[in-house]
Amino acid sequence: MLDKPNLTPAIPPDDQALLDAYSRAVIDVVDRVGPAVVRLDVKNHEGSARGGTGSGVIVAPDGLVLTNSHVVGGATRVQVTAVEGRSLDARVVGDDPDTDLALVRIDAPITLPAAALGNSKLLKRGQLVIAIGNPLGFESTVTTGVVSALGRSLRSRSGRLIDDVIQTDAALNPGNSGGPLVSSRGEVVGINTAVIMGAQGICFAVASNTANFVLGELVRHGRVRRAFIGVAAQHFTLSRRLRHAASLAQESAVIIASVEAGSPAERAGLRPGDVIVALGGTPVTGADDLIRMLAGDKIGRPIEIVALRNGGPHVLSLVPGERTRRR
Repeated sequence: MLDKPNLTPAIPPDDQALLDAYSRAVIDVVDRVGPAVVRLDVKNHEGSARGGTGSGVIVAPDGLVLTNSHVVGGATRVQVTAVEGRSLDARVVGDDPDTDLALVRIDAPITLPAAALGNSKLLKRGQLVIAIGNPLGFESTVTTGVVSALGRSLRSRSGRLIDDVIQTDAALNPGNSGGPLVSSRGEVVGINTAVIMGAQGICFAVASNTANFVLGELVRHGRVRRAFIGVAAQHFTLSRRLRHAASLAQESAVIIASVEAGSPAERAGLRPGDVIVALGGTPVTGADDLIRMLAGDKIGRPIEIVALRNGGPHVLSLVPGERTRRR
């Protein structure tokens, strides 16, 4: 009886070499970064487990862990489980719902494996990325994909837009939140944060440059400082006549609906009905522009605002205060 021929096509040598190179790149990253990826179990105020879990990545050998704000969920204590199974108590140093990032510090005086934050500005579409985390309770899970798009904006749970978000098709599931998105060089280029429910292959990570900034703010201040001027504003479409009269190229701005009593805006003379078209020399085309521009470096420093009133431009100067975080 004749043997049946083998119908499985052989992998061409060149393709085999390519697959081996791809596998080696992923394995190398997992070997280097995997030990720095931890599982987080959130505790309530009484110290018992709340049931919520997520991932995190150690970014300093003394036990600083970056994760998502929505993972810690306002808790003050978390349980950190290292990749080898060791359980460690930790406290929440600070969290920033506006970027969905939080910082946790492990209590034990030990040295831990840490991952390096890379420069997310160097990312390219199509670049290989690896996600490591604990999706659905399956610890130390690795998925791969590519950078699908850069510069996305994603609305955080606080309502503020997170800028410069990375879109990837590396598979993410509940539990991956807070884990690292890693380049083939072994650098953390993003913190995995969200999945579009009902879609396939559309996942998001907060860029490492944003994470690096937030990390510094949380270490120094325990919070991320942002400026506040005290107005409620909404999108406003500029008519062709208004644009021509004020020599504006932009098609939209924001109109002030209300001004808080005693606020920097009131002290500067801004009124309801004023249309803000520029802040610090930069055009304001929507409410998100205004929020984005009011960063911590504006606190306590005079800034010029151009507003339209009765069809004509008015230039005012105000000194932003520090925005109080809403609970």
